[in-house]
Amino acid sequence: MSSVPEVPPVADKNKLFGRGSLVETTRIAEILRTETAGGLLLVGAAVVALVWANSPWSSAYETISDASFGPAALHLDLSVAQWAADGLLAIFFFVAGLELKREFVAGDLRDPRRAALPVAAAVGGMIVPAVIYVAVNATMADGAPSGWAIPTATDIAFALAVLGLINTHLPAALRTFLLTLAVVDDLLAITIIAVFYTSALHLLPLLLALLPVAAFGVLVQRRVRSWWLLLPLALTAWALVHASGVHATVAGVLLAFTVPVRRREPGDDGPGLAEHFEHRWRPVSAGIAVPLFAFFAAGVTVADAELWAPVTIGVVAGLVAGKTIGVLGSTWLVQRFTRAELAKGLSWWDVLGLAMLAGVGFTVSLLIGELAFGAGTDRDADAKLGILVGSVLAAAAATVLLRARNRHYRELVEEERRDDDADGIPDVYQRGD
Repeated sequence: MSSVPEVPPVADKNKLFGRGSLVETTRIAEILRTETAGGLLLVGAAVVALVWANSPWSSAYETISDASFGPAALHLDLSVAQWAADGLLAIFFFVAGLELKREFVAGDLRDPRRAALPVAAAVGGMIVPAVIYVAVNATMADGAPSGWAIPTATDIAFALAVLGLINTHLPAALRTFLLTLAVVDDLLAITIIAVFYTSALHLLPLLLALLPVAAFGVLVQRRVRSWWLLLPLALTAWALVHASGVHATVAGVLLAFTVPVRRREPGDDGPGLAEHFEHRWRPVSAGIAVPLFAFFAAGVTVADAELWAPVTIGVVAGLVAGKTIGVLGSTWLVQRFTRAELAKGLSWWDVLGLAMLAGVGFTVSLLIGELAFGAGTDRDADAKLGILVGSVLAAAAATVLLRARNRHYRELVEEERRDDDADGIPDVYQRGD
């Protein structure tokens, strides 16, 4: 990553959606470009899977998805779909863990005042959808309240793909907020998976998993980058967590949290180890792991799902209404109690548009649906249909509002990029407006 001069965000630091530092804004812009490209692949993979699963050749899709391989003695004789869910998504959560740790250790969110907004929005954006889902499924016949966590997740790649497809020029602060909300959302989701969706816990392999995690941590703390040392430890930790009954993706987060964020020497201009790993593994996560998981998870046969089933209705209501109410309401509460104002040029319509976009839930929602009901069951099919319908409706609602504001966003982005004195630093980072 190129070196960018550090310029503090003088004007906006006490405002909601205030502009972050130039270093963080530049870094996050690079992340979002990768995630946007990965999101387009994700959408494409989901569409192909959905069409294939409902075509005359659907049996071929099921045969590929159900094909098993792996050492049975190590409890790893898994189907292709299980390898995608348990193995490939561990890479996704490893990258999410790196990003979250970096944000809170060295990023703009190390300031509690800046962290309060995305954390509160993520929490509110999980609680309200869960409450709505439970309310629907507890009051309807044949409801399934155990799927309460399905509509709580925001898929940042899918959301960014929507922004890319509609060509919306969101200002840097809004994009940063959306990314940070989704990363915090991912951490909360993996916590929910570990606590509420672990059906049988085997303590011995779980305790043994701490050994390779600790060894991995010791090596990375010494700034060891050799893949032939780190990768076998990571795979061992993943296999032991899988054998413990805890979802194997938890291993990805545990390993990420051991990676140091700061550089070894204060004067070192190179990237920290967390940033180095994130730079290496994010393209793998966004371009390979998540699209492949989506391909094997999104292939629901529409004939097997019911649009008016309690699970489907609960998921759609949670994603479309719950996410909007939760994110918007939490943001309003932060503004109410901190008495902070929205940053210059932004309005509550912009917050509403982001809240609607947060209702695009896909990757983690599909994973939780399989854990809650069992892959291939009727209720899992209902959940998948709800996720697809809810995400499309949320994306459509956000598109209408954000496109209506796009001319205003373009003016804000042009202002953010203006460099009249040609010193390589945008003027907004040097003046106190």
